[in-house]
Amino acid sequence: MPTSRLIRPGSSTKAILAVLLAAVASPAAAQLESLTQREALAGLRTALERGAQSAVATLGRVDGFFGNPQVKIPLPESLQRTERLARRLGFSNEVDELVLAMNRAAEAAVPEARKLLVDSVKKMTAKDAKAILTGGDTAATEYFRRTTDKTLHQRFLPIVKTATGKVGVAQRYKEFAEPAASLGLLKAEHADLDAYVTRKALDGLYFMLGEEEKKIRKDPIGTGSAILRKVFGAL
Repeated sequence: MPTSRLIRPGSSTKAILAVLLAAVASPAAAQLESLTQREALAGLRTALERGAQSAVATLGRVDGFFGNPQVKIPLPESLQRTERLARRLGFSNEVDELVLAMNRAAEAAVPEARKLLVDSVKKMTAKDAKAILTGGDTAATEYFRRTTDKTLHQRFLPIVKTATGKVGVAQRYKEFAEPAASLGLLKAEHADLDAYVTRKALDGLYFMLGEEEKKIRKDPIGTGSAILRKVFGAL
């Protein structure tokens, strides 16, 4: 169906979906044609809010990071050789304590993301929505990353600092890291433990957002939401 029939001069009700019609089969095109711009935006906002709430709930609890191999935060890569040596020398408990402290810090910080992610959804424009609808499996997640990463980093960092500051082995790491980095024993970007954990916490959050987005795109009917079924079921 030619897209020109859907977008009349001065009309914006279906502008968000026009680019989709050239790429879908006739039955799906008919479904998309019946959607208004308001419905499309509502569907996307519902999907994004649900995905955000689920990702935050999954990670922002005890073992949200530590118990999930997909997002568990390890010691910095440049310390892996040192970690193996420390374990051979009998310091496994200290290494484990540090890894646990890093993951607990991330779990404490993630709930801070809930409101900011929802606010980002509310600010989503028709242009943003069109890019998400026509993008890949994680287009919405990339939207979140683009609009929230900097602010979330600023909000996560002090929470991470407070959490690691309560753990003795984390404090010893901080004392060791700077001179180790100056001697080339540790990468400079790994010397700041709190910055490292904050970055890994954000990476884990966006990873889980991406997983939630894929689920919704794959099975919109399973979400139980009529508007999600209508929007994503037509794609």
